[in-house]
Amino acid sequence: MQEWQEEVLADVRAGRRISDRDIVAKVRRAVLMQRLPPGTRLPEVTLGEVFGVSRSVVRKALTRLASEHVVDQRPNQVARIRAPSIEETRETFAARRLVEGEIAALLAGNLDEASHVQLQAEVRREIEAHGRGDEPARIEHSLAIHHLLGEHSPNRVLGVMLTDLILRTSIVIALYKRPNLASCFLAGDHTALLASLEQGEAEAAREGIQHHLESLEGLLDLSPREASIDLMAILGRSREQA
Repeated sequence: MQEWQEEVLADVRAGRRISDRDIVAKVRRAVLMQRLPPGTRLPEVTLGEVFGVSRSVVRKALTRLASEHVVDQRPNQVARIRAPSIEETRETFAARRLVEGEIAALLAGNLDEASHVQLQAEVRREIEAHGRGDEPARIEHSLAIHHLLGEHSPNRVLGVMLTDLILRTSIVIALYKRPNLASCFLAGDHTALLASLEQGEAEAAREGIQHHLESLEGLLDLSPREASIDLMAILGRSREQA
């Protein structure tokens, strides 16, 4: 079981009061890790049972998730994880190439030693996770690499934009990743990016990120998907425990 799933169970078992912010964090995390694919229904009753909270707390969480573009909420309908269209998917990747490419160029030659060590460690861990076939861990380390770029962005507005685009990109990858594709690992891309950042090669860093995202988009099968998901299992609580 994943560490974040264990956290849900630990909180529930300990009787800790779970807030709408906790639910938002857990659902967002599940989406980022591609555990909750687009189109997944999020019934208020089921979420309440999973987290041991009232429907009013669940509603607050769903409203926040909707404002973050994680879920779609429509009157008299069950909320669902967003399922972006093919057009929106392409626009999302185009926007991320612009934003993250600029951040990479700004960071080239400007990363402090501690930040470089952090990135280096995540790149190594991603490669190791891929080598042992641990795709959830690989995704986690890949996300950490890109989030670190956003966190250290010299332009804070671009950094916030990148954080949003990383989540949106994760949603479309969960929706459109080819069914027979075991991993979206792109060997050498993050290692090359790290070298460009260290050597202060701004244009190489920009081009490296843009090529990385173009390659990632190329791994997608842009056709509609339907999801059938057990929320109890995904969010860390079996039906026997409910």
